[in-house]
Amino acid sequence: MDILKELSLIGIVPVIKIDDAKDAAPLAKALVDGGLPCAEVTFRTAAAKDAIAIIAKEYPDMIVGAGTVLTKAQVDDAIEAGAKFIVSPGFNPEIVKYCQQKGCPIVPGINNPSGIEAALELGLKTVKFFPAEQSGGIEMIKAMSAPYGGVTFMPTGGVNPKNVNDYLAFPKIICCGGSWMVKPDMIAAGDFEGITKLVREAVDTMLALKFRHVGINPCGATSEGTAKVLGDYFSFGSKVTSKSIFVSPELEIMNDKGPGTHGHIAIETNNVDRAVYHLERRGVKFDYSTATYDDKGAMKFIYLADEINGFAYHLVK
Repeated sequence: MDILKELSLIGIVPVIKIDDAKDAAPLAKALVDGGLPCAEVTFRTAAAKDAIAIIAKEYPDMIVGAGTVLTKAQVDDAIEAGAKFIVSPGFNPEIVKYCQQKGCPIVPGINNPSGIEAALELGLKTVKFFPAEQSGGIEMIKAMSAPYGGVTFMPTGGVNPKNVNDYLAFPKIICCGGSWMVKPDMIAAGDFEGITKLVREAVDTMLALKFRHVGINPCGATSEGTAKVLGDYFSFGSKVTSKSIFVSPELEIMNDKGPGTHGHIAIETNNVDRAVYHLERRGVKFDYSTATYDDKGAMKFIYLADEINGFAYHLVK
């Protein structure tokens, strides 16, 4: 899979500063266990190259990249260590060209239209928006990106649990870089269990999984009859669809037996493709024959492969 495509499914790229290479392996494990199998290791410390090398060797399935890359020597060090992508805080055309010559994907930093045009001139389609919050945040990206239809962004700088979904909701943003789940003091203290917890919370925040509605299969009564009884009893209204009647936004009465012994439960998420990626990492299996897609190829609906307590479950955007 393309590196940037997989980063878009992961959604959040932990930006980490490692002072001691011995912390690299347990930190990588914490990221993987928490649900973010990627990292941007910044070249802000002398331990960066060794840390990348350790992660690349011990966790080869992780997407480990090098950040704060400023020189050709750092590019060489990053690639030699096993970095799968490179990120720079600004746009240096010589560094971009050097990475391209080396065949290593680079995401350079920009925060203005001139930077976008410089990136386009060198054939890039994805740029880092940095520092994101200080440069105007999501509203700046929306305004600035309007003339550039094919450009996508990886905002970094000031991204946190409160605003990450504001960024990710915009389709031109493939992922966000963030450091709130990999705090340097926690790394220094060896609190990798705490980091795992923060990473899991970051994934849950990003996916925003929540109950949407329950659909009940018919059981000795028609959907119209059931809807009438519920309306008479509880003053529930009704919304008729081709397959069912909703007597409230949370309760659907099916016309015919659908998936699930008793019915189905719908779980809402911000991004179905991203949710499937992360839930499969948690051991969830999906029935891809049930998936539906929008006109841009993004998944908008899919059932889990297995029932849970007599109910089928599906994700919906």
